[in-house]
Amino acid sequence: MNFNIALIRGDGIGPEVTDEAVNVLNAVGKAFGHSFTFRQALAGGAAIDALGAALPPETLAACRASDSVLLGAVGGWKWDVLPGDQRPETALLGLRKELGLYANIRPAILFSELAGACPLRPELIGGGLDIVIVRELTGGIYFGDKGTGQDGAETYAYDVERYSESEVRRIGISAFEMARKRGKRLTSVDKANVLESSRLWRRVITDLGEGYPDVELSHMYVDNAAMQLVRCPKQFDVIVTSNMFGDILSDEASMITGSIGMLPSASLAAGNFGMYEPIHGSAPDIAGQGKANPIASILSAGMMLRYTFGLLDEAAAVERAVKAVLAQGYRTPDMAGATPGGDITAVGTAEAGRLIAAAVAAQAGQP
Repeated sequence: MNFNIALIRGDGIGPEVTDEAVNVLNAVGKAFGHSFTFRQALAGGAAIDALGAALPPETLAACRASDSVLLGAVGGWKWDVLPGDQRPETALLGLRKELGLYANIRPAILFSELAGACPLRPELIGGGLDIVIVRELTGGIYFGDKGTGQDGAETYAYDVERYSESEVRRIGISAFEMARKRGKRLTSVDKANVLESSRLWRRVITDLGEGYPDVELSHMYVDNAAMQLVRCPKQFDVIVTSNMFGDILSDEASMITGSIGMLPSASLAAGNFGMYEPIHGSAPDIAGQGKANPIASILSAGMMLRYTFGLLDEAAAVERAVKAVLAQGYRTPDMAGATPGGDITAVGTAEAGRLIAAAVAAQAGQP
């Protein structure tokens, strides 16, 4: 099978980690008899520098003409001086809105090989962690009305949190279906004791739960959820929450797994069209130094195989390859210092990608 992928390499370390994901996808293609055609497009800071806009029309056209999108991180200090509506990060919001990417799937998995990198006590993570955060991605405060004004001599600013019933219902269905395939436990996170939008959220999710009697539904305020993630993370299976709360909680969950460089994500539209990216930022302080961890980007490519292309065996091969390389003791700098003991070998971005691609090939008996 042939698949067309729009490739947005991004800014900072984005190109470095995304290139390794491409190499692993090519290894998958060789091992399983598929081909992947990559069409490069610009977004974020690179697009601003080259084309004068964070999200040029030709980039949207390339994404719409592809089967899926593989994205690197965007943004960096270089563009911090730009007005808010012109910054590289606006490309992400534009892509999510224009491509209808309403469901963000962020798995937080603690590999047993990295248990020593988890900042929590061993008894809190015994047996490992496997949490999925389902984040609503095209509504809420990030897309609500915003602006500034003047009240006498004082300037004020506002951002409006707004959700419709249909937006909550749509992401709720995605979360219930995810929970049904996993541990059949769903935690809905809101701030219903304070926010009207959260009261709507809770009502809609509760109503949906009546159609999923096999899924245990619970509700939790976001401040409590943030605390419980570090107090007793194993109580969670699937978490569903709003755009802003999901942004914050998924970053917190990433540190439980030992490194933000380990967490992939999928942003899905109706029909399983998706955009796949690591959750980490562009890290301009280490760009070009070969220090970045490519595993989150590689696992994002694995999620693409699973969710958009329906290639379950191929996705599993990528996940096994990552685990095998970690089991052999290879660590990028973000993990090496936090994994004491054992036979640990520090490697750079390209070598980590090469090792994982080779592990994919080895599963197919290739040299």
